[in-house]
Amino acid sequence: MSFMDKFQNIIERLLVPIASKLNAQRHVCAVRDAFILSFPLTMAGSLMVLLNNVFLSADGFMFKLLQFDKLFPGIVQFQAVFAPVVKGSADIFSILIVFLIARNLAKLLDGDDLLTGLTAVSVYFIIYPDYFNNEGINYITTQYTGAQGLFVAILVGLLVGELMSRLSQSDKLEIKMPEQVPPAVARSFKVLIPIIITTVFFSVLNYFVKMVAPGGLHELIYSIIQTPLTKMSQSLFSVLILSLLSQSLWAMGIHGPNTIAAIRDTMFSEAGNANLLHFAETGSTWGAPYPITYSGLVTAFSEYGGSGATLGLIIAMLIFSKNKESKSIAKLSLAPGLFNINEMIIFGLPIVLNPIYIIPFIITPLVTTLIGYTAVMILKIMPPVTIGIPWTTPGPLMPFLGTGGNITALFVGFLCLAVSVIIYSPFVIAANKAARLENEA
Repeated sequence: MSFMDKFQNIIERLLVPIASKLNAQRHVCAVRDAFILSFPLTMAGSLMVLLNNVFLSADGFMFKLLQFDKLFPGIVQFQAVFAPVVKGSADIFSILIVFLIARNLAKLLDGDDLLTGLTAVSVYFIIYPDYFNNEGINYITTQYTGAQGLFVAILVGLLVGELMSRLSQSDKLEIKMPEQVPPAVARSFKVLIPIIITTVFFSVLNYFVKMVAPGGLHELIYSIIQTPLTKMSQSLFSVLILSLLSQSLWAMGIHGPNTIAAIRDTMFSEAGNANLLHFAETGSTWGAPYPITYSGLVTAFSEYGGSGATLGLIIAMLIFSKNKESKSIAKLSLAPGLFNINEMIIFGLPIVLNPIYIIPFIITPLVTTLIGYTAVMILKIMPPVTIGIPWTTPGPLMPFLGTGGNITALFVGFLCLAVSVIIYSPFVIAANKAARLENEA
């Protein structure tokens, strides 16, 4: 038996039973199905991001490659036509998820699914950061309505789903209306008291949370996460830790890259500027003063397809997946994934809270980062990646273009992609078995 066969057997023996049990657990089901139900909107938003940032943006990879500005003067203006689709999908993703999770959980607990979902949306905005006033007009920030508010959305959806379902089952809290009252009115009054109790409870909770964090629960969670990051220094260890945290946060439903962005950019901006100055003066990235940077290692070698090197997952699913639903998601995610847009695969599969895919999602970027580090710092077969390139550049081309066209860097890029496929493959096969067991149950 080969090493891969042994590894595959270990994964199936350890993870498949866990995945089967977790997938039957009501909270996991509620979250998983919420992401699956929101997939069409996620896909619509992702396709518009692909169109606007790859083809219509002046910084887009295909825009620069094909010189669209010369072929179609003024084409950049057409971004305004498609951008609103993102406002109605990715930018309100947390609101969709909080509604769907509470609704799904209420269904599983025989509660009023629609009113529970609506109550969850209400609670989400009860604990949302306060309005800010500008020239007598109140505004609400959209910072946490998208993916960055996802962790709190999951938490609120689960709590409201449980609380509303339990309270609505109490006869003492039910307001019964005469039979002649229209059904919609009777339905509303039936859960009126549970809704009041739930909303007031979270309002009181929010009041006390704001004593600690004026920005509310969102600010409290992000400050707790970001505080230890400020103590890091520039080194391979700090790069790996930042990558590990980013992936781990994503796996829990927190937007990892956004969470670490302030710390990451502060830590490496000076080094990045010095590297660019070196390239401007010498015309080469060889001898760059700061060869170890986040963008030069993680972005260049580990974000093929987006966070988690999910292009490798997509390819592995296309090759090994026997599940028709998963394979369809992989096919739909391939085009955006080539340009590092992976919301469809993260939320459509989903990877968030998925007991099988979380492991390779976290491990793969660490392995490919180490491959890049080995090539640059130990074997020294390629120069450091220091040239800024559009984030929509197809993965394996990142180190090639980021080094000014070094052929070895191109080879290392494709090696990292191949390694990511190899790492994801046994987990895809294990997911096949878990899905089959779930369908048979």
